[in-house]
Amino acid sequence: MVIYMKKKALIAMSGGVDSSVAAYLIKEQGFDATGITLKLFDNEDIGEKKEKTCCSLDDIDDARSVCYKLGIPYYVYNFKDSFRENVISRFISAYENGTTPNPCIDCNRYIKFEKLMQRADELEFDYVVTGHYAVIEYDENSKRFLLKKSADISKDQSYVLYSLTQKQLSRTLFPLGNMKKEQTRKIAENLGLINAAKRDSQDICFVPDGDYAKFIEQYTGKIYPHGNFVDENGRVLGEHKGIIRYTVGQRKGLGLALPHPMYVKKKDLEKNEVILCDNESLFSKELYASDINLISCEKIDKPMKIKARVRYNQSEQPATVEQLDENTLHIVFDEPQRAISYGQAVVLYDGEYVVGGGTICKSPK
Repeated sequence: MVIYMKKKALIAMSGGVDSSVAAYLIKEQGFDATGITLKLFDNEDIGEKKEKTCCSLDDIDDARSVCYKLGIPYYVYNFKDSFRENVISRFISAYENGTTPNPCIDCNRYIKFEKLMQRADELEFDYVVTGHYAVIEYDENSKRFLLKKSADISKDQSYVLYSLTQKQLSRTLFPLGNMKKEQTRKIAENLGLINAAKRDSQDICFVPDGDYAKFIEQYTGKIYPHGNFVDENGRVLGEHKGIIRYTVGQRKGLGLALPHPMYVKKKDLEKNEVILCDNESLFSKELYASDINLISCEKIDKPMKIKARVRYNQSEQPATVEQLDENTLHIVFDEPQRAISYGQAVVLYDGEYVVGGGTICKSPK
C-alpha cells in the first residue's frame, strides 16, 4: 500500500481576519496546516505601553483562538532581532539619510519571505502561506512564476510583494488572491471566528500613533538639530525642527506663515536644510531605481513600455523602462509625476502582472 503524505503549509497569522481565513482555506484544500505568529517586537521596544499594536498579546490570542477553532497547531516564533536589524534599523537609517523608507516592503522581503522561508525549510514545510491579496501563477512559456494583481483591486498588495524571488514564489501560497474582501469577512462570519469584524491595520506596526519622528528620537535617544527651511534659491524661509520630520511633497505641518503654498522638494543633509518649492517644481518625468528584482523576466533586454507606480496608493502611470545594468533601471514617464521620493519603491506592471521593481535612487550609481 502506497502512503501519500499531505503537503505541509506554514501559515503566517497576524491575528487579523485575512490570515485567519487564509488558514481555513488552506486546511480545506487538504494541506497539513500549522499557524504561526511572528513576534517582531515588544511594546516597550517602541515606547508603547498599551497592548494595541499588531504584535500585541490580543492579536496573538486571536490567532491562537482561530487555530484552536480550525483544529490546527499554533506557535509563536521570535523574530525580534531580525526585525530590529532589517526593518526598524533600515527605517531609521532612511530618514537619517534624507530618504523615505517603506518598512512594509522590507518586512515582506527580509522577514516573511526570507527568514520565515528559512524556518519553513528547517521544519520541512513545503509552503509558506499569507493573507496577502495577490495571485501567483506559473507561465509554461517562460518557465517562470508570475505575480498578478488581486481580484479585489481595492485591496491589491502586489506593490509590496515585488521583491519576491522565483524560489519564494514557487513556495508561497496566497489563498485570498482571487477573492474580494467582503467574501473573506463573510467566510469568517460563517465560521464564527473571533476576528470576523476586526478592523484592518492601517499604520506602520511599530509606529502605531503615526508619529514616526517621535519614535525615531525615542528609539535612538538622539536629538536631531533644527535647521533652515530655504527656497530653491537658498533664501531662508524659517526654521525646521529636525530633518527627519519632513518628507518630499509635504505641505502641512511646516509651521511657516508663507504667502502661498510651498512643499518639501528635497533635503540637504550637509547643510541641514529642507528645500521648499512651489507645487509645479515637484513634478519630474524620470527616475532611477537600484536594488532591483525582476519577476516576469530575467532581464529587460531593450526599452519596454510598461506602467509604473511610485507609491502604494498611486495608480499605474504609462512609462518606458530600460535596464542599465544588473542592478539599475531607468524609467521615463509619459507625463511628469508628482513628488517622486528617494527610498520609495517603484513597481512596474505589464497589464495585471508585475514585471519587477526597485528602490528609487538619486542617480545611476
